[in-house]
Amino acid sequence: MYPEHTPHVPIQRAVEVHQPIPYPPAVPVAAPVVPVQPGTVPAVASIVLPDGRVVTGYAIEPTRPEPVAAKPAVSRTAVNVALGGAGFLAVCGGLVLLTSFIAALTAFITQLIILAAVIFGGWIAVQIFSTRGHQGGTTVNIRKAVIKRNHFHG
Repeated sequence: MYPEHTPHVPIQRAVEVHQPIPYPPAVPVAAPVVPVQPGTVPAVASIVLPDGRVVTGYAIEPTRPEPVAAKPAVSRTAVNVALGGAGFLAVCGGLVLLTSFIAALTAFITQLIILAAVIFGGWIAVQIFSTRGHQGGTTVNIRKAVIKRNHFHG
């Protein structure tokens, strides 16, 4: 980059050395009491730091969000969905109970029919297989019968 035979001497610059200056130790100073009405922010605020220094600056008004229109705690859609679900469950439960009632009633009627058949069948069996004979009945011999109504005598 530099020609080989060109002599060059480094440039000397003046250098300044800065030494830090220590601050004297902080002496606690009572901050002036500024009367402030409650609920207001003063135009200039002063804060006393723990080491006694006082910092003064402008107070910044906090940003307030825009007022939002009052909304109900729960949306109407959510209420409608919940009520619809509760109604649907009530209808399903009622149908299950109705089906169970119909099944129980059917079983009860079936048992009554079976009970009647057993009792009636038992009565018939007793009548057929009883050893008493034909004590209370009337035996009719058709060949020797005399039918008075038709005036047939045989």
